Amino acid sequence: MEVIVLASNRSLLLIFLVFVSLLSIKVTHVSAVNYTKTHRQVSTLRVERIRNHLNNINKPPVFTIQSPDGDVIDCVPKRKQPALDHPLLKHHKIQKAPRTMPKMVGKERSDDVKEAASVLEGAWQMWHVNGTRCPKGTVPIRRNTLDDVLRAKSLFDFGKKRRSIHLDQRTEKPDALGTSGHEHAIAYTETSSEIYGAKATINVWDPKIEQVNEFSLSQIWILSGSFVGPDLNSIEAGWQVSPELYGDNRPRLFTYWTSDSYQATGCYNLLCSGFIQTNNKIAIGAAISPLSTFNGNQFDITILIWKDPKLGNWWMGLGDKTLVGYWPAELFTHLADHATTVEWGGEVVNTRASGRHTTTQMGSGHFPDEGFGKASYFRNLEIVDSDNSLVPVQDVKILAENTECYDIKSSSSNEWGTYFYYGGPGFNPRCA
Repeated sequence: MEVIVLASNRSLLLIFLVFVSLLSIKVTHVSAVNYTKTHRQVSTLRVERIRNHLNNINKPPVFTIQSPDGDVIDCVPKRKQPALDHPLLKHHKIQKAPRTMPKMVGKERSDDVKEAASVLEGAWQMWHVNGTRCPKGTVPIRRNTLDDVLRAKSLFDFGKKRRSIHLDQRTEKPDALGTSGHEHAIAYTETSSEIYGAKATINVWDPKIEQVNEFSLSQIWILSGSFVGPDLNSIEAGWQVSPELYGDNRPRLFTYWTSDSYQATGCYNLLCSGFIQTNNKIAIGAAISPLSTFNGNQFDITILIWKDPKLGNWWMGLGDKTLVGYWPAELFTHLADHATTVEWGGEVVNTRASGRHTTTQMGSGHFPDEGFGKASYFRNLEIVDSDNSLVPVQDVKILAENTECYDIKSSSSNEWGTYFYYGGPGFNPRCA
């Protein structure tokens, strides 16, 4: 297996960012307000195919919850969820919980920190507002609609990060970063050690999106394989605003996975078979509420992704004790063993639909220099080592393709460990 060492070859990371950036670029002139009615008239045959697909992924519920934001949450029997339709999971036995949790290393974070005192942990989801939950033995799944699929380029592309060029057409060293439309502000590991997971706490905002086919996200990437080949494995989780995917501008909890460099495998959330959900209180793809406010309270979520050393499945947790579900080891090649790279940070799509840089915001929409209460942050960055221990990250490298539009600044402290502020407004006098 090829192991990528970023310390000795930073250019590989730049190539990877541009490679992921070459996905899902589709410029259309659509009002950012009218997110749902974006499709042209479609044929009866296409509608029939879409409805058949929806029947496959919208499993029959035993209970339905109407969310105040318009989402419909279906409570689906755990053993009937879409994940188990995957051919590699035909005989998979659902794991109720990981055999062991990652061990903590170092002291716990205290609660009397001046800067963190205004942070109110536990940003949750809008469908929880009326107090209704899915019954035990079921999992909450956001129902997909005809409009959701019609906003995508095609049925095949629905819920996927699409590539726009073939691998053999890509150059080893791109002429310029960000030219494909995706822009990043990230921190990444620089280690040759085997990695078995990562953790971070991220505050949640509602960045403004200019075009329906643009998005803004903040996430963790767990990576293994070649950045320049067809075999990259990636596990991803965080929050995103994506009008094309969800039909609105609300920040939502999301997951993603691929085992072939985003070519055919994987998808967002539960839009294809793969990720197995075990929690009956968290809906992947559902809106997060409440949110951080400028110069006000900060609401953040803690995401942990790690590999169960016993069975090899990659688990996702929220907070310190809440298990969401897992990506089965059967889905992956390189990640069936371990990860070689972790990235944390933000990403936006810039379509330049108006002939200038987009006004789509990253994070809070403010530059990192503005600091706490104004800029977005990732704090307490940790990785899981070969001993299944959570180890604070001592040093990270940072990267942003266009610092006049979106930037990143890292630092460290006793209470926040390694952390960084990131983001920006997009279009401004220095970013055209």
